[in-house]
Amino acid sequence: MNLTYFLFFLCIIVCTLIITYWAAKQSRTTNQFYVAAGSLTGIQNGMAIAGDYISAASFLGIIGTIAINGFDGFLYAIGFLVSYLIVLFFMAEPVHHLGTYSLGDVICSRFPTLRMRWLMAISALLISILYMIPQLVAAGLLIQLLLDIHYTTSVLVIGSLMTIYVVFGGMFATSWVQIVKTVVLMAGTFLLALIVLARFGWDIAELTEQVKAGTPLGEQFFQPGNLYDKPLESLSLHLALILGTAGLPHILIRLFTVRNAHEVRQSLLTASWIIGAFYIIALILGFGAVALIGHHILVDADPTGNLAAPLLAKELGGDFLMAFIAAIAFTTIVAVVSGLVISATTAFSHDVYHHIIKKGQTTEKKQLRAAQWTAFVVGFISTLFALGLQHINVTFLVSLTFIVAASSNLPVLLFTIYWKRFNEMGALIGMISGLVASLTLLILGPNIMNPDGGWIPRRPLFPMANPGIIAIPIGFLGAFIGSMLKKHHDESTQSFRRVYIKAHTGIDTKEGSS
Repeated sequence: MNLTYFLFFLCIIVCTLIITYWAAKQSRTTNQFYVAAGSLTGIQNGMAIAGDYISAASFLGIIGTIAINGFDGFLYAIGFLVSYLIVLFFMAEPVHHLGTYSLGDVICSRFPTLRMRWLMAISALLISILYMIPQLVAAGLLIQLLLDIHYTTSVLVIGSLMTIYVVFGGMFATSWVQIVKTVVLMAGTFLLALIVLARFGWDIAELTEQVKAGTPLGEQFFQPGNLYDKPLESLSLHLALILGTAGLPHILIRLFTVRNAHEVRQSLLTASWIIGAFYIIALILGFGAVALIGHHILVDADPTGNLAAPLLAKELGGDFLMAFIAAIAFTTIVAVVSGLVISATTAFSHDVYHHIIKKGQTTEKKQLRAAQWTAFVVGFISTLFALGLQHINVTFLVSLTFIVAASSNLPVLLFTIYWKRFNEMGALIGMISGLVASLTLLILGPNIMNPDGGWIPRRPLFPMANPGIIAIPIGFLGAFIGSMLKKHHDESTQSFRRVYIKAHTGIDTKEGSS
């Protein structure tokens, strides 16, 4: 075991546990545990959103994908970044005004039924677990590489830690771990990018020439078609990435942690600038990895490309810099996983336990206890899945989550906020059809069904690796058809008018309209 690596990891663990200890003292009520009592400023929340969003798929997966697949790898970064425009222009303020703790609150502001609570909670739990798995896979690979610990042990360690952070610290601990992670991540990757550019005398032309020499793709490295040779696959991937963010529960609930609409806008703008700057840095690091290390060495070290960033750091600065970058990657995983756990926890303890099981008649102490048990169960399930998914690129797993979110949550959220004719039947059918279509097409596709090392060793029944272009329209179409099947009533128009006014102004006209 390398002592330098061990000390860096130990430092990260100790620092995050200190934050959790401090946050535990601030999380004595459900409002504090779920949304940090709305106490964050827009800049703080923007940094936390960036910390929540720049996951292992971004830091490890995208850099590796760029290094191995060139132009197509950067498509992920473009999709991730542009997606925030959808959130900013269509979702941010309405979600902040309509919700309190969860996305279930947003939908139930218009359709206050237990069925909708159930569906929104199930969707949040499913998406959180799907997103959590690749973070744990990346953490296991990272710790295995650096500390020479077995992959299974590594995943179990990080799974235990993430549960501790959420159980005791809630949203306070999650937010500040994410803020610290953003500062450290941006500083560390910016430093690494400067070293890469300095190695080539600040000459971009020289860097690109070395990239061509280091990859078997040659000039094709800078052209599309290396990852997906069919334009429809690329279009489908882009559609899922751009629309998926607007349906991710762990991102949208962060809009409840600030006090007003101005801070919401500030949060999204801050996050967008940070995320955009990071992906430019990631592009430089991907180029540097293939230019300085070479395609074949990267693939031999890890065929998925997930270790490109740590290996680049070792090439440029030896064990010390590699340990520093690996510690940043570890912090990234901790921050994102904590956000996912708090999202799943809120969905169960607030929507299911408080509203459905207890009919709103329970104490805050019991809600917090339910949240803690949920965090434990969600962490356990995610850890079990991660143990069997060692040899798969984490970026691919995250893209699957985006497809599910864009197919199920997004149609229901958009129609709830903007469509007068929308009704509960449309919401139910849209949510169910989106979930079933996205999961079915993923299972039947070549990423799952593949005779060469797939989870199901047989020929795929559906040809597309990214079925978003099929699944997302099915979700929207299901919501539309479901709404048209039921006769429109005047009270539905009144309900929509009240929700629409509240969504865009924050003013609840319920008493006045009655």
